[in-house]
Amino acid sequence: MKRKNVMILFSSIVIAMLGYGIAMPLFPFYIERLGGGGKQLGLLLASYGVMQLIFAPVWGSLSDRYGRKPILLIGMMGLSSSMILFGFSTKLWMLYVAQMLSGALSCAMFPVSMAYVSDISESQDRGGAMGKVGAAVGLGMILGPGFGGMLAGQSLSRPFFIAAAFCALTCFIILFGLPESLPRDKRPKTIEKIEFLQVKGVWQAMFTPMAFGLFTAFAVNFGKSNFSSVYGLYALEKFNYGPQEVGGILMVMSFVYLMAQGVLVGPLTKKFGEERVIKIALIGNSIGFILMLMANSYIFIVLSISFFILLNALLKPSALAFVSKNATISQGVAMGITESYMSLGRIIGPIWAGMIFDIDINYPFISGTVIFLLMFLISLSLGKRTIKSYEV
Repeated sequence: MKRKNVMILFSSIVIAMLGYGIAMPLFPFYIERLGGGGKQLGLLLASYGVMQLIFAPVWGSLSDRYGRKPILLIGMMGLSSSMILFGFSTKLWMLYVAQMLSGALSCAMFPVSMAYVSDISESQDRGGAMGKVGAAVGLGMILGPGFGGMLAGQSLSRPFFIAAAFCALTCFIILFGLPESLPRDKRPKTIEKIEFLQVKGVWQAMFTPMAFGLFTAFAVNFGKSNFSSVYGLYALEKFNYGPQEVGGILMVMSFVYLMAQGVLVGPLTKKFGEERVIKIALIGNSIGFILMLMANSYIFIVLSISFFILLNALLKPSALAFVSKNATISQGVAMGITESYMSLGRIIGPIWAGMIFDIDINYPFISGTVIFLLMFLISLSLGKRTIKSYEV
């Protein structure tokens, strides 16, 4: 039964991410068509992170109170609605509204999905199970960008409506196929007051045994944003690539992501432990940025990005498994707080990358190299530190 439930969740996320993947390669070209540049693209992506920072802990707490399934449905419906708004956008401010709606509602999907997996998996298998959820994201993102690039040749807005339809289909799968993983008798008897911006709780979590995982959760998205948030514009300006070429690159990238999270992360974390995998991945990401900066042909570009994504894909499930195993609070709240740290990375990373991209298109990659190297050095001290446990 547990395996069946994971597969239903896996299938749901694949379909939802297929829809999102269709839309993803279009953002840089949408921004350019509406008169924006790197700064506007960075702010657009950061606005998603701001809403996640505010709402992700809320959804985690609500899932502890009302169950995982209803909150998953809200997340999927939010993603579908935002895709429709993107399709109708004709002004930059409309893109921001759609992105903020997506951030506020769809951010329920991933922390609650991870909490769902935590409910139904044993501690020693949790890293691999969370990797499979990440692999579901990767599989959807393999298929989506290629379709999005092809569809964008006819209309930039059409892929968003198709994406909305895929997300709506996911809602039906969850509604009728996915059982609840947290029955009423297993829900916490006393749950703290739900707040929309849990600054105190998010800060205090850094003084618990979860700290190393939370630090890594931030590192994943902050460092990765220096690549992903501006790469479409980078490819357009440096190589004159369009949606089709960018979509093809994203397909290969997502395939590597899928293989890393679906096949590698489970055995690696079991053999070496989450801390060691995280440290190797951090230094590997720093090297990956150097390789991407040197790339000057399509093959070299694909290989360098594949290397970067291979190492980056190991970070998120390893961080989530570390937090889950060392949580001093309920799984829903712990995953929500972890999502907040990821959101901080999604806020700061795109703004930083967008601003320095407008100065020099190579700067995001140079800064990415330095950032991941610094994070690796910080992780050496964090991993060794004994952290006193506090209640969040």
